[in-house]
Amino acid sequence: MIRNVLGSVIGLVGATAAVWSPFRAWYDGRHGRDYRIAELVSGTGITDSKAPVAASILLPFAFAALLTLIAVVLRSRVLMAVAGVVVLGFTVLWMIRQGQAAGSLSVDGDGGGVGLGDGVANAIGGGVLLLIAAVVLSGRGSRPRRRHGRVDGPHAPQEPTDRPPGEGPRAYPPADRPSPERPWQPRQPRSGQTGQTGPEGHTGPGGRTGPEGRTGPGGPDATTRGWDEPPPRT
Repeated sequence: MIRNVLGSVIGLVGATAAVWSPFRAWYDGRHGRDYRIAELVSGTGITDSKAPVAASILLPFAFAALLTLIAVVLRSRVLMAVAGVVVLGFTVLWMIRQGQAAGSLSVDGDGGGVGLGDGVANAIGGGVLLLIAAVVLSGRGSRPRRRHGRVDGPHAPQEPTDRPPGEGPRAYPPADRPSPERPWQPRQPRSGQTGQTGPEGHTGPGGRTGPEGRTGPGGPDATTRGWDEPPPRT
């Protein structure tokens, strides 16, 4: 939050300096608004003709200021950086074309109005401030993403923590485990084992019974033979 506020302030200051620079002297006392945009890319280069404001170098700087306002509202670092590149790009391009027209560039150090004026310094400073603002901005926070019906992120719902200490995740009984709501039911015998009981009334092989009413080898006459008694020979 603090980084966004600080970056927005720096960006607005940089945009203001960039927009104000064409109204200051750029070279030999000539204001930046007097230079045509077309002269920066044309083969004729910079001339002495005065340009209208709508077609002057003020236009790209105003566009950069608009990008800065959108970047502050959207908290976009990319738009803020693009605004800084636009300001610095047109300023450097003008310096190249002006150097070609004048043969060389000099700095107005004594305030006599000869050479580069304070308008160029304002444009360069504004572009640098816009780039610094793009670095300072933290951008928009990431929203929690929903994945497979669950919400990830700091706003995800937390599981209840009312379990005793040391208890793991709550386990649920499997489908075949008896419970008060689902009493135990004996499994049905598979095919080929019908009538076969084992110890304590369980099914044994061949439907034969053994002692204590348990089916064993020998067939249905289990009451006359024991469980371990071999079947009669035929």
